[in-house]
Amino acid sequence: MSEPASAPRSTTLREVHEKAGATLVDFAGWLMPLRYGSETAEHKAVREAAGLFDLSHMGEIRLTGPQAADALDHALVGYLSRVKVGRARYTMITDEDGGVLDDLIVYRLGEEEYLVVANAANVPVVASALAERASGFDTEVADESADHALIALQGPRAVDVLAPLTDANLDDIRYYAGYEHTVAGEPVLLARTGYTGEDGFEIFLNPATKAPKVWEALMAEGERHGLVPAGLSARDTLRMEAGMPLYGQELTAELTPFDAGLGRVVKFDKGDFVGRAALEEASRTSRPRRLIGLLARGRRPLRGGQDVLRDDAVVGTTTSGAPSPTLGRPIAMAYVDGDLDTSTGTFTVDVRGRAEDVDVVELPFYKRQP
Repeated sequence: MSEPASAPRSTTLREVHEKAGATLVDFAGWLMPLRYGSETAEHKAVREAAGLFDLSHMGEIRLTGPQAADALDHALVGYLSRVKVGRARYTMITDEDGGVLDDLIVYRLGEEEYLVVANAANVPVVASALAERASGFDTEVADESADHALIALQGPRAVDVLAPLTDANLDDIRYYAGYEHTVAGEPVLLARTGYTGEDGFEIFLNPATKAPKVWEALMAEGERHGLVPAGLSARDTLRMEAGMPLYGQELTAELTPFDAGLGRVVKFDKGDFVGRAALEEASRTSRPRRLIGLLARGRRPLRGGQDVLRDDAVVGTTTSGAPSPTLGRPIAMAYVDGDLDTSTGTFTVDVRGRAEDVDVVELPFYKRQP
């Protein structure tokens, strides 16, 4: 007999979500809000005002010690020792063959202290790999995921919502920066990062039990600014419009950062690191595939895993797709043959046996106005 599947874990905000009428689903082993009402309304609120997300399923792994920077330079593709205290960097961890194990954000909290934020489903793999790769360095690796809660406040009114509740001068916190401050009287790591294409903040709380107080304070202050709670569905369509990759769809262990058009995150000027030889080869050779954007001419939704055709010949596969509330048309990201000329020919997507006309467009689909 097979072992029964374990029940998904709850974040410390579960009761808050239930009171707000959220539809809760199992996502990466966590019970998470999919939507609170209309996912389209939640999406538009983030684009026009502000939305509040529970991201407590994400993983937090702390490295401390005299050689924490050197350990991360060896373990990851980025040059983390060059990151200044108070700043953050988007990077990746790959295997020896250059395949992406996860994409990460790394915050430098002090000269000898970093916080690595991993995708929920990949936390065990990332924590284990970091511990193994750091074993020859004078550093300690601690998976603190269970201790943290993470709340994201995103949208053009995010500053208006947060300013009265924090001791931080928000004008001083630049994009991809994070500092210790207070929000609603609680100590937090306050970062100007996000996954929606909008301005906003991510608020890390340790202990996680402080999250409900901070969430409710933000919702109360944000009511007059149009703030709404937002779920995973809105988060997915927001990140797709912004052309941001999702692990398991645009990024996998079978793909290198160069395949995804993210070769810029690989830093060869720092010495040896795990996967270097394979990634150097990938950087020199023509890509077998590349990521493009597709904008449907009709209304039928595009989804991941559908064939992309040019002049009736299959040339690739969609990775993510959904109706775009901002553009009013379905969108998708897709991998196509690396040497494909996308400037000519008629492109379609096979949607359940029916060819849907699409236009090839540059990513991202949406850029916020400065």
